[in-house]
Amino acid sequence: MSSHTFSRKSQTVPLINTRNRLIQTEIPCKGTYDVLERLDKYESRSMHGQLPLVWDSASNFNIFDASGNKFIDFTSAIFFSNVGHSNKRVLDYMNIALEKPIMGCYAYGNEIRAQYLEKLIEFAGPTFEKAFLMSAGTEATEAAFKLMRMNGQEKKKRKLGIIAFENNWHGRTLAAQMMSGNPKQKEWVGYHDENIHHLKFPYPWALKKESGESFFNAQLKSLNDFGIDPSKDICGMILETFQGWGAIFYPPDFVQAAEDYCKKNDVLMTFDEMQSGFGRTGKAFGYEHYDVKPDLLCLGKGMGNGYPISGVVGSKEVMDLPEIGNMSSTHSANPLGCSAGMAVIDEIIECNLIDESHRKGLILHKGLNKIKDNSNGLISDVLGKGMIASILFQDPQKRTPESKVPSEISEKCMQSGLLVVHTGRESIKIGPPLNISDEALLEGISIINEIVGEYL
Repeated sequence: MSSHTFSRKSQTVPLINTRNRLIQTEIPCKGTYDVLERLDKYESRSMHGQLPLVWDSASNFNIFDASGNKFIDFTSAIFFSNVGHSNKRVLDYMNIALEKPIMGCYAYGNEIRAQYLEKLIEFAGPTFEKAFLMSAGTEATEAAFKLMRMNGQEKKKRKLGIIAFENNWHGRTLAAQMMSGNPKQKEWVGYHDENIHHLKFPYPWALKKESGESFFNAQLKSLNDFGIDPSKDICGMILETFQGWGAIFYPPDFVQAAEDYCKKNDVLMTFDEMQSGFGRTGKAFGYEHYDVKPDLLCLGKGMGNGYPISGVVGSKEVMDLPEIGNMSSTHSANPLGCSAGMAVIDEIIECNLIDESHRKGLILHKGLNKIKDNSNGLISDVLGKGMIASILFQDPQKRTPESKVPSEISEKCMQSGLLVVHTGRESIKIGPPLNISDEALLEGISIINEIVGEYL
């Protein structure tokens, strides 16, 4: 991880005034230091560590601070604002719910709830028939964990094994954390569920010339060596649609081999679509890049465009495994969340944002790859699809991951009126709202190009 520390003290930076950016004061602006110090005092530090910018308001693809400085957002507030900040349709739909007035109904029926669930299932596609709604993404992966194991019990499996992958990320609650692949971040659990098995991730640099199918099958040997019979001992497999920190997709034949394995052994295949869902990758859902049909999808982030709503969708057979009252959530399907979710789907469809994500993604990746090609080896890879991308940095001589430079570049981008995702490691992640203008997209790419050029 990077040891870079961002300065909270206001610094003099070049003034900027374009259609998409306005920097008219020192950055961070006056008052930022005081707000962040108060947060340090009263809020768990686990929520901190991003760039020292205090958001005052946000609209479409722009963020504003208290001094009126205007930033292009290449983060979508960490990939949830797919249809743009303060989207008018989202606000209008939520205001209709507020005017009822009704803010929640727990397990009671509600018309907005019925409308949204019908719309969500239609949007998800014919493979999916029912949904369970919650508030946070980690709840969705917890629910999927429960459904996979309940299905294993229904199928009379000997053990309830779950296959996951190294360095994938599924959330911070107990089962979600155990399925995630970072050993250090789950030390707090105190034990490891012996029936959760992590296979190696097919990184491009690990594959070399090996096919994805061959790599997957080689990983299965580790399970076989422990005497695990997949038809009796494995009930589920969960894949993060792409590995988050670097927007790293699997080779399609790797995922297709995994699907074949699941079908042959009566194993539920689950995709964690938190970052990839709702048009982000140029498809409605990221799994569509692999030409497979999952059993369960875990949804969140862009699902509510900033309002906390998440969910799991699947077949009737699997989704109805829990008895009445056996899987519920106090804020499940509350009218405000359902209204926000309905607005997101309507906006995606009526504004053609899936196709736009694909089209703009071509612009984004072409621009970033051009920067890579001119980086003299400082950038090793540009990864991702659609409107999600990562830039991976390396020491040009040693060819080893470089984390200090991307942290510095992230801060310089902010000072220039552009927000990118600081990961704290060798990557910078990029994911603008899907409704960003071509002009602002190209302007952001040019800023990155200019700042990277300072290191050459």
